[in-house]
Amino acid sequence: MDFSPPLQSARLIKRYKRFLADIQCNDSEERTIHCANTGAMTGCATPGDTVWFSTSDNAKRKYPHSWELTQTQAGHFICVNTVQANRLVIEAINEGVIAELADYASLRAEVPYGEEKSRIDILLQSPDKADCYIEVKSVTLLGENGQGFFPDAVTTRGQKHLRELGTLAQQGKRAVLLFAVLHSGIEIVSAAKHIDAVYNQLLIEAESLGVEVLCYKADLSPSCVSIKNRVPFSHL
Repeated sequence: MDFSPPLQSARLIKRYKRFLADIQCNDSEERTIHCANTGAMTGCATPGDTVWFSTSDNAKRKYPHSWELTQTQAGHFICVNTVQANRLVIEAINEGVIAELADYASLRAEVPYGEEKSRIDILLQSPDKADCYIEVKSVTLLGENGQGFFPDAVTTRGQKHLRELGTLAQQGKRAVLLFAVLHSGIEIVSAAKHIDAVYNQLLIEAESLGVEVLCYKADLSPSCVSIKNRVPFSHL
């Protein structure tokens, strides 16, 4: 995924009210930009970090600028716009990057399913294969020595998705939890049981029912973001 027009950079002053951030541009002008990330953004929004932001040509938007990437003071790039995760995974599937999800005839997004009235991020179908349901989660929480964690806060929504995936697997459908690693410093992924012990236990149960866990890492730069290679998942 190329950024067009090119992203602009600024220094982060602060993030607040979940959806807003104040930045200082290179000409010292201060602006308020939109932040499409409802999570805790732990380690992704430290004052003084470099913010890379896009600009919309929609004149009706109150905040035309959107926070896309963080460049930390340690030099790591992080895609903080969670809207992009599904787009990146769909692009990677269509380009054959994710070998485990290749050779399906059709791809649909945001398809209603499940007893708890969920929407699956991606549904792959072929006449000769079981339907493949894919839930995408973006991983941006970095621990020590390249260890990444999900989630970065307690997630009842994520817990629901694991129950739904487990049910699908029991029904003979293919159920996949795909962690999109959107932090350049992360080399391995684990459930953050120190943050959400329930999520960790549900993930263990989901795997026992046949849910597959895949982790794919993106290459990140101010000009382009794309899913490139698989990284390990480990239970700590």
